[in-house]
Amino acid sequence: MCTIIEFKNVNKEYKSGDHILKAMNNVNFTIDSGEFVVILGPSGAGKSTLLNLLGGLDSVTSGEIIVNNQHVESFDDNQLTEYRAKNVGFIFQFYNLIPNLTALENVELMKDIVKVNIDGLSVLDSVGLKDHANQFPAQLSGGEQQRVSIARAVAKQPTMLLCDEPTGALDSKTGVLILNLLQSMSNNQNTTVVIVTHNAILAEAADKVIRIKNGQIESIVVNESPKMGTDLDW
Repeated sequence: MCTIIEFKNVNKEYKSGDHILKAMNNVNFTIDSGEFVVILGPSGAGKSTLLNLLGGLDSVTSGEIIVNNQHVESFDDNQLTEYRAKNVGFIFQFYNLIPNLTALENVELMKDIVKVNIDGLSVLDSVGLKDHANQFPAQLSGGEQQRVSIARAVAKQPTMLLCDEPTGALDSKTGVLILNLLQSMSNNQNTTVVIVTHNAILAEAADKVIRIKNGQIESIVVNESPKMGTDLDW
């Protein structure tokens, strides 16, 4: 496998008066193409900041973010928009569904963003929601809404899937379904999957586990024998 993501001496600071918060403090790591990576850490550790920087939703204070040999940190707004559209699928902790569109329409909305053939019903079926295709978000449970957001991200067939607590609102049975789907994309479609979570159980399914604390990398461990979602002790 080849390296697709590299963080080099990445810093992200937020200023409030005279106080400076270092959300990212000299962060360095690499991720290979097709890797299934779990970034672990407690609340406030910097996990979501890292994901937002990688996804082009926020900018670094200093350092380099290199994706597919491109320096994302130097992109202008138009380049960032194109980068996000072509390369990144986001699975947010908060679902960001469009309330006046059905589940199917929310998924097939990706047709307007990327030039890929999207079979919305098939993608909804992969997350167990084919029978809910014509329902609106308000008619769905929180877990079902999260699965629609996952289907929407998967539908665009991105180079990278960036996931913020993707199983956070799901019961264990559905969590296994989603984790298996993400692992399948990593193993069979060479999609690079990056999950940020505080749930240490998910680390057992990862090819690589990056632990973060107080905006710094605490450890990086390569898992030689990652488990399938069905084998985890939920």
